[in-house]
Amino acid sequence: MAATRRLAAIMFTDIVGFTASAQTNEADALKLLREQERLVRPLFKTHKGREIKSTGDGFLVEFDSALRAVQCAIDIHQHLHERNSQPGCTPIQLRIGVHLGDVEERGNDIFGDAVNIASRIQPLAAPGGVCISGEVFSQVRNKIPNRLEKLEPKSLKNVRLPIDVYRVTLPWEAPESSPKGASPIRLAVLPLANISPDPKDEYFADGLTEELISALSKIHELRVIARTSVNVYKSTPKSVAQIGTELGVASVLEGSVRKAGNRLRITLQLIDTGTQEHLWANVYDRELDDVFAVQTEVAERTAGALRLELVGPERESIRKEPTTSFAAYDLYLKGIHALHRTNVYEGHLESIKFFEEAIRNDPGFSQAYAQLANVYIALAGDTLPCGESYSRARELVAKALELDPNLSEAHTARGNLAYQSDHDYSVAGTEFKRAISLNPSSAIAHREYAMFLTGVDRFDDAVRELRTTIELDPLWEHARSNLSRISCASGDYASAIASAEEERDRQPEDPWSHICLGGIYAAVGRTADARREAELSAGSVSKRGEWGKWNLAVLWTQVGKPEEARRLLRQLVQTSRTKYVNRMWIAAVYAALGEKEKAFEWLERDDGEGANSLVLWHNGIFFDPIRGDPRFRSMLKRLNLPTDTKYDRGAVARP
Repeated sequence: MAATRRLAAIMFTDIVGFTASAQTNEADALKLLREQERLVRPLFKTHKGREIKSTGDGFLVEFDSALRAVQCAIDIHQHLHERNSQPGCTPIQLRIGVHLGDVEERGNDIFGDAVNIASRIQPLAAPGGVCISGEVFSQVRNKIPNRLEKLEPKSLKNVRLPIDVYRVTLPWEAPESSPKGASPIRLAVLPLANISPDPKDEYFADGLTEELISALSKIHELRVIARTSVNVYKSTPKSVAQIGTELGVASVLEGSVRKAGNRLRITLQLIDTGTQEHLWANVYDRELDDVFAVQTEVAERTAGALRLELVGPERESIRKEPTTSFAAYDLYLKGIHALHRTNVYEGHLESIKFFEEAIRNDPGFSQAYAQLANVYIALAGDTLPCGESYSRARELVAKALELDPNLSEAHTARGNLAYQSDHDYSVAGTEFKRAISLNPSSAIAHREYAMFLTGVDRFDDAVRELRTTIELDPLWEHARSNLSRISCASGDYASAIASAEEERDRQPEDPWSHICLGGIYAAVGRTADARREAELSAGSVSKRGEWGKWNLAVLWTQVGKPEEARRLLRQLVQTSRTKYVNRMWIAAVYAALGEKEKAFEWLERDDGEGANSLVLWHNGIFFDPIRGDPRFRSMLKRLNLPTDTKYDRGAVARP
């Protein structure tokens, strides 16, 4: 067979210490080798790599792109890092080397200097690390968020000239140049005032506010407050100093937007909340389609005013225009605006139309795909059937990451799909961490990671992530109720009550705040207090739709009013005949009532429709009456969840 030559990116992997381990305990070493193979082989395919051969305790893999090869190497280490973080795990560490050069294919193998150089670079990597050649560096330097640190020039065996070699800094590694103990600067972008002649242009000002938050969040030394928290300051009479104190920020960016015809005027000023001094101020008079240049300049000027250095990937990310179509961007901003409507479900459904239209206008608009994917995931099991929603979200995530592999929102979506749909918790954890490493200011990524950690019973880690979410989104209305849910699931009722009471006092008009607190009161035997909270929520629970009804129904069973629970249950079942209602919600009420057969009937329906909502709620108190049933354990096994977990509910008195 004639040999063929081509340019290729070559990756070598090697397990650290495998030979020594095999000599000590061959059976255990081989077991880890097989586990490593099961983990990394699918990732080659994900990144369009071709496995050439196994080298015993490693692999030789070929890629048609240096970028794909490096992204695959990073992905491998992220998966291994997540696995190695599990308690009781024997760590698996790899060294990975990547080089770009000319190769010759003979049969099923490849040969040439590029293969030889890649094999020599791989041992230079630290355990759990990646090293790349200068040729690869020139291809990926501004295309990945990871810092690339040049090593001393190396003379490699059987390689005539010294080779430039770079170390890829991974998300959990602190860059050597980072000052120890330095805390990121906290900043808030206040809602931009709409001073356009047409009041309907409010969406543009709101959307631009969120886009400025997004642009500034790409600066890793900043922590930018989430939109949900700054939105309460829209048209506020509060001073900058007061806002700074309430949000815990050192500076705020505020201003206004005027949109008239094809012209745009944006007035902005960055203010130090302590001194009230202007760090910079400017007026931008531009054409509408210059809006991206304005966002870039604002981010760069803000970084300069705060004396922050923008590294290459950050600067490139900030300067990258999300779309070439202003019409698509305008529709995207309308979709963002819809997401923040008072009626969350209606807003999400409305946003779908705008994001879909934005994609039709520009099929290369990666952010629109990612936002749309996250909307479908948010609606899965609430308003839309899970199977249908997850299928659409999967298509959108794949397209978003094909267009932009470093899009935090897309990795958040992929994490949720791996968790909620695929039940692959290793991949889910890796994806959430990837999303956070790309955008440490993403309150949504931290929040979704916290909910995942709750679902897999890692309660301490979940609390940590949720507290980070609260730091980024201090006025998020459901922060304390989610904290109480985690504490309650773990059996820490004192903390659960403290968080739930704070939520109730902050939002006494929200029925969920009463339902949440009432459920915890009931769990610790404070039945009278629980009944009072149930009664306070009963009149307005319709605001929460079917989701509120099933939670209140469970609470009625806990306070000894099963007839009230059955009344709400009948409503849920009746509604499910004409529109989608999550089957697990109905199953949870039956379980709380002690009607096991009905509970399993509805859980099987949930599972049969591809929903598997149990993965989100399996550790709830309402399933305790059926937790010991073999059928329940079988369902948990299908979801890759532990089947013998017993939650420490304490000596709980139940009515």
